[in-house]
Order: sequence, then structure tokens, then C-alpha cells
Amino acid sequence: MILRPQLCPGLTAEMVQLLKTNGIKTVVDLVSSDLEEVARKCSLSYKALVAVKRVLLAQFSSFPVNGADLYEELKSSTAILSTGLDKLLDSGLYTGEVAEFMGASGSGKTQVCLNLAASVSHGLTQSVLSVDSTGGLTAARLLQLLQCRTEKEDEQVSVGLEGQAEALRRIQVMRVFDAYKMLDVLQDFRSSMAQQIMSASVPVKVLVVDSISAVISPLLGSRQPDAMALMMHLACELKTLAKEFGMAVVVTNHVTRDLSNGHLKPALGRSWSFVPSTRVLLETCAESHGNTSSCRIVSLVKSPRQPLGIQMQLDLGNWELMADSWRVPGEGPG
Repeated sequence: MILRPQLCPGLTAEMVQLLKTNGIKTVVDLVSSDLEEVARKCSLSYKALVAVKRVLLAQFSSFPVNGADLYEELKSSTAILSTGLDKLLDSGLYTGEVAEFMGASGSGKTQVCLNLAASVSHGLTQSVLSVDSTGGLTAARLLQLLQCRTEKEDEQVSVGLEGQAEALRRIQVMRVFDAYKMLDVLQDFRSSMAQQIMSASVPVKVLVVDSISAVISPLLGSRQPDAMALMMHLACELKTLAKEFGMAVVVTNHVTRDLSNGHLKPALGRSWSFVPSTRVLLETCAESHGNTSSCRIVSLVKSPRQPLGIQMQLDLGNWELMADSWRVPGEGPG
């Protein structure tokens, strides 16, 4: 939980600013700090800090909750966002969860992210934040995708242009090229989300990170001592954003080759594998049977709802799943 004014009695805007200046940004940071040292560094009252700490511990400590209450909370807080991949994802993206699209270079991960952003912004009129760590997200390509959608809907020219402009305004883009900066961006975003909810403005419904492996893999490869801790800190931020603010989080990941069997597997290792609830593998189609360069095979490799191994063909150009391409392991074409 990000510290903010009036989060609890006694936590003033001045106190929050002084704490943030000295690197204390979250409730965990404050309650785990040496308050005497914090009081000295920030020129704050030790007694006031102790009082704030006690209130925060009482307010945010965990208490037992029974399963029935958890289920009711899940029903009331979960939304399903239709994105064009609904048949594969069991109706769409689920808020409160992290979904991962993985694949080799050129498999279409960035195009999937662009199409998801365009679908949510234009089709659902919801806000999207895209964190771009590859430089692949461009306004020109987004506009092109939005133009295709308005043309399909046969909108009038004036209405279509206005709709495209509104849809573009609902997509925010931040470019981040290292893991430390990404962590700062996510923490600042969490703080801004809390303020948006308090001010009753329209909050972001989908967070897209393309790509998470681009900023983490270099650290893991160089065996930096804090690389694993940083990766899990990023994972915690993403899952917290999904849960606390009821948004769907989408990340992209690279793949590596499993030396034992030659199959493709997601990068970032076993620790990261527990972060996404849903995983989809993107692969290029063989240039046969009329397939075009925009054709991709999408395979469901992890899901809490659907059978694993489901495969379909996705036309990235038209952003649609091919109806006759449904495959389930052990079954014929669907």
C-alpha cells in the first residue's frame, strides 16, 4: 500500500512528502523502519511516527476471512473484458489476474498488446496503460488498428475520426528500459490509481507490460545479486495492482528451448511461473494451406478455467480467431 495523505489519522501531506524524500514510499517501508532513525532523518516527531505506525498496523494487518465471504467478494469485484480472444481465454481477460503472452522474437507479442489496447479502448471505452520496454509501441500503429475497427463498424467519417481520437486519449504509454525504473513507474502508478479512485475519475482497467523479460533477463543473465529479488518485487507490484484496483494485467515474455526435450518454455524461470494465472504461447504458422504471414498459432499452456493445450489460429491482421481452427489435445478439429 502506497503512503498517501489521510491514509490514516495523523498521516499528513507534509509527513508523506518527507518520508518519500527519504525513500519510504509504502506502508511496509514505514512499519519495518527504525522510527528513531526516520524521525531524525525526516525531522519528524518520534511520537507522531509511533502513533501512525500503530494505526497502520491495526488498519492493514491480515485477519481471517472465510471461504464464502471470499467467493462473494470475488463475484462482486471480477469483470471479464472481451478482447477478441474470448474463446481461447474463456470469455476474455479477467480483472484481478495477470495474463502472459509468450513467444519468440517476431511471434507477434507486441501486435497482440497493441490489438488488446485498441480493443479495450475502442470497443469497451476503458482506459489502458501500456508500459513499453521494447520501443515497439507506436501511435501510428495504434491509429491504424483503430481505423480498421471503425471501418468495420461502418461509422460515419466525422464520428469515426472523433471516436479514434477519444480511443487514443484513453491509451497512456510509458517507455521504460530498465527494471529499476519500471518498479518506480509501477509504484507511482499505484499511488495515482488510489488518487483516481478517491476523486471518482475513470481509472485504468488494463495494464499492459511489453515486455517484462526485456528488463529482467539482462539482470538474471549477469547474475546480479539482487536480480531475483527485483523480479519478485515487480511481480508483487503487478499482482497488487490487479487485485487492489480490479484491473487486468497483461505481460509479454520471451521463450527459451528446454534442453531435455527441445520444447519451448517461458523465460524467467520457475519463480516467475507462479505469477501469471493464464499463459498463452504464440508461434508462427507454417506457410501452407493458405496461411498468411499474419497467421499465428495460439496455445493455452496455463489456465485456471480452460483445458490446457487448446490451440487456435489467430489472424493478427484482422484480429480474429479462425473459427474452424479449434484444437484440443486428443480431439479432432472443433
